[in-house]
Amino acid sequence: MASSMRSLFSDHGRYVESFRRFLNNSTEHQCMQEFMDKQLPGIIASIGDTNSEIKILSIGGGAGEIDLQILSKVRAQYPGIRINNEVVEPSAEQITKYKELVAKTSNLENIKFAWHKETSSEYQNRMMQKKELQKWDFIHMIQMLYYVEDIPATLKFFHSLLASHAKILIILVSGASGWDKLWKKYGSRLPRDDLCQYVTSSDLTQMLDKLGIKYECYDLLSTMDISDCFIDGNENGDLLWDFLTETCHFNATAPPDLKEEIMKDLQEPEFSVKKGGKVLFNNSLSFIVVWG
Repeated sequence: MASSMRSLFSDHGRYVESFRRFLNNSTEHQCMQEFMDKQLPGIIASIGDTNSEIKILSIGGGAGEIDLQILSKVRAQYPGIRINNEVVEPSAEQITKYKELVAKTSNLENIKFAWHKETSSEYQNRMMQKKELQKWDFIHMIQMLYYVEDIPATLKFFHSLLASHAKILIILVSGASGWDKLWKKYGSRLPRDDLCQYVTSSDLTQMLDKLGIKYECYDLLSTMDISDCFIDGNENGDLLWDFLTETCHFNATAPPDLKEEIMKDLQEPEFSVKKGGKVLFNNSLSFIVVWG
């Protein structure tokens, strides 16, 4: 590995920008929206049957776009019932954006928000010091398990916080996605960062099976348009390369043979489809519903 290659997470500004480009060039949020519209109402149908208040815990809530979609579905299902929505998010910047979004969104009466600037493991440690653990009706962990050190311990802990009829929704990349192939084949040749691990739904369902935790898994197709990655000197392509490889300035610092190999693979059918002159990387997502 070239010594000049470094993890994308070492440059926060560039990471944020590459993530923004990923969202702009992928159907990630549309895919989540489709799940929220079609599947979520059935999933939350029993969580608040006997409650005067529904308690929701968002782990890694980010800037809140998906959280607010979830809350609107819960409100529609349980009109007039109070909702207590607590958010665990390590980035102060994301929490600020989340608060701004809440401030300009209508129809949030009956919803009480609280934000905790901490990681899921910091939250876990803080809760463990309390005599009595707070129970939740719905917990969601969206695209955040990559940043957890001990995933089985995390799953076990949050599963222990479920009230009766409660559920956990976990969203992460599918084992059938291009990410799975990319990480398995090239992970050892890219700069690793302790902050992030390569985990897909295939790994997660194995962990849940081992823990004896019941779940259902839904897969939805999502794609990322990576056509710009094949245009020399294209700024959007450069940032998408960084996101794909989790490497800062991958295009400028990667050994030529590695770049050439990945470039060739990304155009293969197990990674991407070619459609209308575009190269669409398989960004399929898994939605895993865990119950108590």
